[in-house]
Amino acid sequence: MPALAQVEPPRAHRIGSLLFCPTCGTLLDLPGEDTPHVKCEQCGHLEPASSYENHQVETRSRPDAFPSVLQLKRTTQTKEHLDANVKTKTAETCPKCGHKEALSQERQLRSADEGSTIFLECLNPECRHGWRINN
Repeated sequence: MPALAQVEPPRAHRIGSLLFCPTCGTLLDLPGEDTPHVKCEQCGHLEPASSYENHQVETRSRPDAFPSVLQLKRTTQTKEHLDANVKTKTAETCPKCGHKEALSQERQLRSADEGSTIFLECLNPECRHGWRINN
């Protein structure tokens, strides 16, 4: 009489980094520490914890796939000046009088691999103090 072949139970279905029960399709939990099996809460199927080992997942997304408030602020703060002599009103505190607004203008005075210089001018009509910040 020939020997009977041992039939292995079905293995979990893998979609991305998720494992689903091969019997009922329920999402399986992650195995606990030193737990040899994961039990399906729906049908009781036992999935070997080794199903979770050596699994590599690669995900790709576009930058606009996850919009955020920070990204929206960044895009609304973008300024384009056709005239290089245009100054921008900014919320900078004058070191001389403490006024909270100034005009700013950015210039590349040093070599291209170094930071730019921002020239500021206080908007307080009685002060008009000028200073600069090296980026």
